[in-house]
Amino acid sequence: MDNNSIIEKLRDDEHYYGEFGKQFLSNSDIKALIDNPLNFKKPSPPNPAFAVGSYFHTCILEPDKLEKFKIVKSKTRNTKEYKEIAGEDICLLQHEVDQIELMREKVLEVDLFKDLILDGAVEYEKPGLVELEGMQWKGKADILNHSSQLIIDLKTTNNINTFANSAHKFNYDSQAYIYSKMFNMDLIFIVVDKKTHQLGLFDCSDKFLQSGQNKVALAVQAYNDFFVNGDGDFSQYYISKTL
Repeated sequence: MDNNSIIEKLRDDEHYYGEFGKQFLSNSDIKALIDNPLNFKKPSPPNPAFAVGSYFHTCILEPDKLEKFKIVKSKTRNTKEYKEIAGEDICLLQHEVDQIELMREKVLEVDLFKDLILDGAVEYEKPGLVELEGMQWKGKADILNHSSQLIIDLKTTNNINTFANSAHKFNYDSQAYIYSKMFNMDLIFIVVDKKTHQLGLFDCSDKFLQSGQNKVALAVQAYNDFFVNGDGDFSQYYISKTL
């Protein structure tokens, strides 16, 4: 299968996140490979923060797909009503949806943000592939704005004033590096504070991208050490450091 066929197949989330997509590395693998290879490719349990983030992206980029989300008119996830409807799933609460819709309005009220997200030659949820450090990496860009030659990534944060630190903690630096190489464009983050609804536009410095490149190299080194050159015996794995 050639790259174009692979990329087309990765458009489908079922393939992107399923067995087909697992043959490629992605930015979401960085944390496990660097911090704890034992967790590599282990699925993360569903959580409300992921559901909120997913709804936020969908309501801006693909509002026609909002019907796939379950919404419960309950104040918490501990009520009988919520548990009966949700079962084992994570559902959104109505007040969360109301806040997300308000955040969407705030983002699109800014003329620059609206232009970057909605106007010109734009593609949403665009998959891609790139070879880095001898490995194939997959990615899916929120927005490719070909008119502005920019990748736009939407983020929510609990505190926009500490987003610069959070960007390193959550490996947005490696995401920016991978995607900039993948799509041959600069990446910017449009960020909204979930509590105050303050907005931010963050571009990426050379230092930030270099930090991301370093993480990619470390992740590939760990992958090779454990899964290519190693014997797969994690019973002998331990961390050794000097304090």
